[in-house]
Amino acid sequence: MSFAAFRKSEQHADLAKLAEEHMKHDLTQEDRDALVRASTRVTTRAVIGTLAGLGLGIYAAFRLRRVRADMFNAFRAAEKPTHVLFADGRKEAIPDITPLMQPSRYGDIATYFFFGLGGTVLGGELGFFLGTWSASRAISKDKARRDRIEVAYRRFRADYLRREADRLESGAPLSVL
Repeated sequence: MSFAAFRKSEQHADLAKLAEEHMKHDLTQEDRDALVRASTRVTTRAVIGTLAGLGLGIYAAFRLRRVRADMFNAFRAAEKPTHVLFADGRKEAIPDITPLMQPSRYGDIATYFFFGLGGTVLGGELGFFLGTWSASRAISKDKARRDRIEVAYRRFRADYLRREADRLESGAPLSVL
């Protein structure tokens, strides 16, 4: 999602005002309350999913860090060859790479950050998906309410498109919402 969606502009304010007018005139109070409850379902599930994803991401990072440390300890304790003997009798030393394989603080920070970020995004998206599914089911339960909301949305959309067409016909500059 782009951060441009959060930018304030005059067109967004006009669009919000138009939507609010249509909600007041085209919907009953019960319909408005149902829409508010549905949006609350989406928000709640997205927040819960985000927090659960963050927790699972941190837990997975902790487990990975522990496994990485155990593997390093096993590698360090294992007997490693120190020289290679070639067929012609030449003997070459093998460098010790143990210090290069040691887990570092920067690696731990990166692990926690990326696993936490990944868990947050994945959990938030799953929560958002489940929230929209739940909200859609809640609105669709009552067929008459769903029909009123759909009609109100169509009227809003038609009114918005009429305003946009008038604005373009008047010679206003092209802009992207």
